[in-house]
Amino acid sequence: MSDLQKAWARNRLSGVPIEPFDELEEEVAEESNNHVADLPEHAFDDDSSSASSASSTGTIIPSPSQNLFARPQGIPRGNAYKPVPWTTYFERELFLKRSDRGDSTNDRLVQHVYLNSPVDKGPLFVMHHGAGSSGLSFSVVGSEIRKRIPSAGILSIDARGHGLTTITAASSSSSQKTGDGPAQSPPAVLPAMDLSLSTLAADLLSAIAQTKAEMKWAELPPIILVGHSLGGAVVTELASTGKLGNSLLGYAVLDVVEGSAMDALQSMQTYLSTRPTGFTSLESGIEWHVRSRTVRNSASARASVPGLLTDRDIDDARPWKWVTDLAATQPFWENWFVGLSKKFLSARGGKLLLLAGTDRLDTELTIGQMQGKYALQVFPEAGHFIHEDLPEKTAVALADFHRRNDRSALVLPPKVSDLLRQGKKV
Repeated sequence: MSDLQKAWARNRLSGVPIEPFDELEEEVAEESNNHVADLPEHAFDDDSSSASSASSTGTIIPSPSQNLFARPQGIPRGNAYKPVPWTTYFERELFLKRSDRGDSTNDRLVQHVYLNSPVDKGPLFVMHHGAGSSGLSFSVVGSEIRKRIPSAGILSIDARGHGLTTITAASSSSSQKTGDGPAQSPPAVLPAMDLSLSTLAADLLSAIAQTKAEMKWAELPPIILVGHSLGGAVVTELASTGKLGNSLLGYAVLDVVEGSAMDALQSMQTYLSTRPTGFTSLESGIEWHVRSRTVRNSASARASVPGLLTDRDIDDARPWKWVTDLAATQPFWENWFVGLSKKFLSARGGKLLLLAGTDRLDTELTIGQMQGKYALQVFPEAGHFIHEDLPEKTAVALADFHRRNDRSALVLPPKVSDLLRQGKKV
């Protein structure tokens, strides 16, 4: 190209405005464009997807008219963070009403759960989220589990103080009338919420029993307990009580061990002080989780973040606030994790530990792993929310864990007495 031609080209391009290229935004927008139409089939593309790996091996030959870096048609800016409704992943929600353990104050706990019922004699994966999260945290991974075990059920709960679970109080000693209607009890001030480990474990057991009654199941299906972070401590606590009896096949703990959890608590307040106090919209909340890499899979974030935020104050510039005040749970932090490693190793049932790094193992768990007391898998490419960052890999690990502990698949040898009656030599 001659100097004259180069000069002409520079003059032509100098007047063309160039929009800054945001790689993350384009990546998320492209993912949304590729999969929005397929939401009911949960065909999401993430870093853990084998389908994604396979498709990336193809060769793209652009035509002269193609603009490979253009925003996909039909996807306006911000649509990549559009919330996905819970009905995409779950068949139903249940509001399980019961008197709380503090009957003297007449407190009422209404526990909210998401449910996909098991088919025939399929297993039930009972999910408990971490502190500040909700039952929607297991939306995508639950869908992936059912792809591998079509008969499996998923029961994902909202713990007290989280999601849509509520506690209300009413005073029975006084009442007031409104017009000609019946006497109504004035609202009473609730005591500080009890988030102790024993209470959360009792809530989980109650949710399982109440779901059985609500769904009119003749008996409990085979159960795999799955807990993330705080939820890992809760499912371990419940498993250690033995109250699920022979229904419990095993329990899986996601990215929490006693030693690293206790260390992390020292910096929890610092982390909370750097987190936004609110968001202008639900979409901006989802965007923050993805861009901050709190949740590294946009499909998971679009399903789970709606359970974390609520529209509280329409007069506030950022009306979408956190459902759970994590700072207020500080009095319970130590109670959640002290003694976790010992209980995890000693409770009956199969044991699975999924971690984002081996550095999280403490001495007791390291020795237990060397002794073969539990199964361990490490996903170094994931963040703390393993099941949301890598839902497909997590589902594969949980499905394999179920198969290894599925007693219905065991083929027992014939009894000696039966062989003798058949005239066979023993």
